[in-house]
Amino acid sequence: MKGNMTSAKFIVLHPSVHKTTGGGGGPTAASHRAWLAVFVLFFIFSFAFTLLTTRDAASAAKAAASAAARAKSQLPDPVFDALLHYAAANATSSGRMSSVEMSHIASVLRGCAAPCNLLVFGLTHETLLWKSLNHKGRTVFVDESAYLISKLEEKHPSIEAYDVQFTTKVSELYDLIEHYKGEVTKECRPVQNLLFSDCKLAINDLPNHIYDVAWDAILVDGPRGYSGAAPGRMMAVFTAGVLARSKRGGARETHVFVHEFEREVERVCSDEFLCRENLVEVKDSLGHFVIGKMEADRRRFGFCSVSGASVSPKAKST
Repeated sequence: MKGNMTSAKFIVLHPSVHKTTGGGGGPTAASHRAWLAVFVLFFIFSFAFTLLTTRDAASAAKAAASAAARAKSQLPDPVFDALLHYAAANATSSGRMSSVEMSHIASVLRGCAAPCNLLVFGLTHETLLWKSLNHKGRTVFVDESAYLISKLEEKHPSIEAYDVQFTTKVSELYDLIEHYKGEVTKECRPVQNLLFSDCKLAINDLPNHIYDVAWDAILVDGPRGYSGAAPGRMMAVFTAGVLARSKRGGARETHVFVHEFEREVERVCSDEFLCRENLVEVKDSLGHFVIGKMEADRRRFGFCSVSGASVSPKAKST
């Protein structure tokens, strides 16, 4: 019976083991490296593409938000134009601005980045116009008369105004210019915090926060300065020049307007502290200057690249 039995046969399957030969890998290792390189390149490309698109989208969103804020803060064009029209219709009295002068200042306010910071020296016929045109911006008025300031605030509680004691007289113009030239590297330097200045031309008794504002535009239309014994605009022009050069933040440049620019005090002080090189335009009796920021550590201490030629009549005759 044993002889009739057939022997059983088993088939054993072994997993195939591929051994790498010494030398640096076969086809499989090379394939792995290729796939790794493709993955790395894909990751780098995806990261760069995401970074660029995100940055562009953020820039576009920021620009759109800025434009929207500016449009929201401005008066509607018809209202803006109507205010100018009716203000100009009454610009016939002496001392008032002409329609050309008002329109020129208004065009700067209209193009000002929102919210616009406007500083005005002098209470005039146009006071409410500047407050209205600078809609939702900050408008601050400074005047020599505490009485006029109080009456204005009584009638218009939303207006921000301060009275200042101007200690200089029109007749002292050239003496003050000489004082400035002797102190230009010290108390009368072009970049400083006026709150701590002892320069005779500096206005240093305004509320502290006024000196920290990055003013976009400054209008010098006061004090009135119609006689030799009256306060002149020397201090206002000097202060405007320092505020424009010393500001931190905000726009790089400040628009400074000087009304009644043809008068001696206004012309001489503008030449010294605002500089002819910064004079953009003259509209009727309005001088328009654009003043850039100045670093405090610069070696040049003067206000202008070319020194003003302000010489007193006494010096000319000697």
